[in-house]
Amino acid sequence: MALQEIVEQTVTGFGYELVEIERSAGGLLRITIDFPWKPGAGQQFINVEDCEKVTRQLHFAFEVDAVEYRRLEVSSPGIDRPLKREQDFERFAGEVIDITLKAPIGKDVGAAAANPVHASRKRFRGTLERAPAGGVAGWQIVWRDEPALKPGQKVSKKRVPAPLQALGFTLDELREARLAPIVDFKGRKARATAAGGEI
Repeated sequence: MALQEIVEQTVTGFGYELVEIERSAGGLLRITIDFPWKPGAGQQFINVEDCEKVTRQLHFAFEVDAVEYRRLEVSSPGIDRPLKREQDFERFAGEVIDITLKAPIGKDVGAAAANPVHASRKRFRGTLERAPAGGVAGWQIVWRDEPALKPGQKVSKKRVPAPLQALGFTLDELREARLAPIVDFKGRKARATAAGGEI
């Protein structure tokens, strides 16, 4: 049985969702799990007991199927959770994400605007949104290219914010997409206004 199949069967058998499988050069096999997303349901978080339960079962399954590895690590996705499937994008719509395109965008986007997106750019940070109907792309990120504020820096009320920019994309165009690792000790701001731009 293939590694992906063994891990997926074990993880889903316990009622979890397989997020990612990574193999490192030193023989480390890293498995990332999460609770399946149910629209409208409260958010659940993976804890140590969840990881231990899956680890014990995977050790047994790997022994039976003679899977080679030196060390096994089962963990939660963390604050920079990878987004891989359509369902992940639906779940985290409205959140700030980082994306890397497989290829540069190929043309200046918003060339008429004050801050065009350069054709060679592949990395972006912005708020994930469903693309407007009629567009080719299913998703878009929206951001403002503004310099980050320094701690304690005050912003003038007369300051005009940078214009909003948007970039549409399909999942096939992405090399990688992750939640932006934003640490806010008051809690992650739900549906935050886009910030950032290039990462």
